[in-house]
Amino acid sequence: MKIAVISDIHSNIYALEAVLDDIKNRDIDLVACTGDLVGYGTRPNEVINTIRKNRILTIMGNYDDAIGNFKLVCGCDYKDPKDAEKASLSMHFTSMETTDENKKYLSSLPKEATLSFNNKTIRLVHGSTRFINEYLKEDSKESQEVMNELAEDILICGHTHIPYAKYYGEKLLVNAGSVGKPKTNKPSANYVIVNINNSSVEVEIIEVDYDFEKAAKEIEENDILPNDFARLIREGSAK
Repeated sequence: MKIAVISDIHSNIYALEAVLDDIKNRDIDLVACTGDLVGYGTRPNEVINTIRKNRILTIMGNYDDAIGNFKLVCGCDYKDPKDAEKASLSMHFTSMETTDENKKYLSSLPKEATLSFNNKTIRLVHGSTRFINEYLKEDSKESQEVMNELAEDILICGHTHIPYAKYYGEKLLVNAGSVGKPKTNKPSANYVIVNINNSSVEVEIIEVDYDFEKAAKEIEENDILPNDFARLIREGSAK
């Protein structure tokens, strides 16, 4: 069973289209998304419509929760007030731009899902099993705590925008990275393929080139979104 897992698209339709085209050529059985369809970029409706059209199993992210349920904040832990201010502008633009129908769709997304293939159980969340906005960074205390309590064999999350796979004993934690706003210091979109065999699980991190300049220039041409978002797209940077 080969599962392609995408995450954190953040209104970047150009990255999403490139990743879905790549997935088509890889003999994938199921495509799933661990959330954050919207925020930061200019094309929330196009991203949501593409996800819906392709009937992709999708988990609610913190941005999806905020926009779909008319919250004022995205729930991210911003230490720098300037970052919080930029996120507020992102929320304002995305809320104005997203149609009522698509907001209703975002609000209807499940906060987790559990799947079973080849005697392996998989739990899909956005942040963690505890909180939608908790960061499960590689080798962190939070990751160790969550994996110690995990009943399933595999936990797949997003939110950090950095893909990885790590075993905690016999339990596997997979972060799906980010399609639309990677934090790998490279502009390429990324996602993961989880291949579940009868006796083993293999995880492959995939990088996909796309026209990130187009996405960045649209941000710069926007009257609300901060130009710094365009730099983050070009650099694949967290800061």
